[in-house]
Amino acid sequence: MAAQVKTLLQTAYEHVCPVPPVPGAVSAVRRRTAAVLADWSVCPHLVEDTLLVVSELVTNALLHARPPAVLRLSWVQGEGGRALRIEVTDAGPALPVGRSLIGVDPDEHGRGETIVHALATDHGIRTHLGGVTRWAEIVVP
Repeated sequence: MAAQVKTLLQTAYEHVCPVPPVPGAVSAVRRRTAAVLADWSVCPHLVEDTLLVVSELVTNALLHARPPAVLRLSWVQGEGGRALRIEVTDAGPALPVGRSLIGVDPDEHGRGETIVHALATDHGIRTHLGGVTRWAEIVVP
């Protein structure tokens, strides 16, 4: 019984979403994230910031990393209070370090990290066996 309660609580405060390496994946993941945040009754201001961060982290995984990628949303206790944690884990870099994507206009890309820094209370990158996790936390006001 205790294991069932723990599973129910975890499900209520954590959501995992695979990110398919296909066109339209970012908008599909945004829609799914918006639905989860609505189920969790998250305030509109936090929803907008979260959707922007999700878009940037998912786009980064799709453009610069090998599949599979997975988005995880969860509630954590941050330094400033309760925070929504956004994590995108991928299988690691698709290109050797220092190589750029051919045909990608640098004027149209490269702002994602700046957006995440501006919206998140805390953020970072964790490298581990099997991939890379980029994460951000947004404290609930």
